Amino acid sequence: MPKPTLVVQFQVKPERMADFLAVIRPHAAGTLADEPGCERFDVLTAADGSPTVILVEVYTDQAAYDLHRASERLQRTRAAYQDMIEGRTLTLCDF
Repeated sequence: MPKPTLVVQFQVKPERMADFLAVIRPHAAGTLADEPGCERFDVLTAADGSPTVILVEVYTDQAAYDLHRASERLQRTRAAYQDMIEGRTLTLCDF
């Protein structure tokens, strides 16, 4: 059975990169710690130093992914970083 895998690419405002990482890294760690259905949550930064951040999230099943999407943590995190980004692309994949 495929596992829902979310790949999110952020274009961060260059001057807000440190602030963005200070928000997104605890979000990733908290999701892994508090949501048993989250198997993986990686925060990747561009090797060339560009203000791009990519998240890779793997969930055990659709129910776990749906739980994450409805989580209060996700809503708070999105509100916190909204003014730090120029764009965001989400791609839902099967793993």
